[in-house]
Amino acid sequence: MSQRELASELGLSLGKTHYCLRALIERGWVKVQNFRNSQNKLAYAYVLTPAGAGAKVRTTIEFLKRKQQTFDALAKEIERLRAEVDSARGDIAG
Repeated sequence: MSQRELASELGLSLGKTHYCLRALIERGWVKVQNFRNSQNKLAYAYVLTPAGAGAKVRTTIEFLKRKQQTFDALAKEIERLRAEVDSARGDIAG
């Protein structure tokens, strides 16, 4: 399953899915492997590690909720800053 397919299945944006997946990799719960024999050199497998398989579902859900909240907060901050820049441009042009 591609990241795009995973995002669609989870009902998340592709960016949010990538952000959360990277966090799971950094935490050691997911391992990334390149398909060496694949014609598609961008093909990767995401494999649960033993530590990841042993993690409690509740912990994973809470972790992903926090990551999604962080992503949403960052997106809001970016939008706020864009509005601030647009306003400043209007003041300069006006």
